[in-house]
Amino acid sequence: MAYSVTTQTPASRIASIAGLILIIALVALPFFAGRGPIQDMFFILTMLVLAQFWNLLAGYGGLVSIGQQAFVGMGAYALFGVVILLGLDPVPSILLAGVAALIIAVPTAFFAFRLNGAYFAIGTWVIAEVVRLLVAQWKTLGGGTGTSLPRSATKDMWFVEIIEETLGVRSAAARDILAYWLALVLALATIGGIYWLLRTRRGLALAAVRDNMEAAKSVGVDAARMKWMVFLTSAFGTGIAGGLIYMQKARISPDAAFSVTDWTAYVIFIVVIGGIGTIEGPIVGVLVFFALQSLLADFGSWYLMTLGVLAIAIMLIAPRGLWGLFSERTGIQLFPIRRTLRGGKLSETKE
Repeated sequence: MAYSVTTQTPASRIASIAGLILIIALVALPFFAGRGPIQDMFFILTMLVLAQFWNLLAGYGGLVSIGQQAFVGMGAYALFGVVILLGLDPVPSILLAGVAALIIAVPTAFFAFRLNGAYFAIGTWVIAEVVRLLVAQWKTLGGGTGTSLPRSATKDMWFVEIIEETLGVRSAAARDILAYWLALVLALATIGGIYWLLRTRRGLALAAVRDNMEAAKSVGVDAARMKWMVFLTSAFGTGIAGGLIYMQKARISPDAAFSVTDWTAYVIFIVVIGGIGTIEGPIVGVLVFFALQSLLADFGSWYLMTLGVLAIAIMLIAPRGLWGLFSERTGIQLFPIRRTLRGGKLSETKE
């Protein structure tokens, strides 16, 4: 008998075909959709990226951070800094936003990894607040009131003129389309990268560290290295998302860029209701979150109360989230990572 190890399932094969069709449709969306749907999709995609990286950190790495706003804000301010002070174009500066978040993540991890459990979560929050207060003293970028991207930088941004001519839209709409396409590329790269990681030996090691660190160490897993890897990867991706979000906004302030509600609380809500520890969970969660926001955003404090009540209800009824509940009852996995051993007859070969 010849044996092979696979992670594919019939559902995942169908999902890959449907996913390819969906990607083509999303790429073509600006050719037939107005500015409103483009902005909505940009919001969905960027929140999905933030949710996937927090899920990688907490759902797969066991590191529950409530200080991710530090990387969003640092990435955004780094982008504004290099554009305003150095005159770089905002598009390539998005990568520098990720590098800036990565740099700030090193001392953050150095201190936070000395804490465990709830202390780790609170510690990341405190560090994020320290970073916000320090950035608020940056007078060149507006201090506590913030600043805007120069008009010349937004007008002459890479690819904007090409989009204007190709789609026949104005400059502002062209910038939204560019930001949307970049967000789509980032979301696909994030999901694809995380899925690839989880299917490697590092993915197995990461799951082992999350489930039982001491047991993982006993079989040769370098737990400290895995924690550093997932924390820095999450920070880098979150910083890129932060830079992209504020490139599209073209206006920044410390309170907005380092908002714990916008960039951490909402992200945690998305992952929890969708299903922590799954790639599908944040996808479901961000769609539910967007629907709730569209329906309830005009109700003020009732909106936040509704989100809180819904999150508590789902945690009680379906601890693994909506996708977890669906997957348990149907056995369907769109991004399977469980390895299956399959056997078959050896083919005869002639010498």
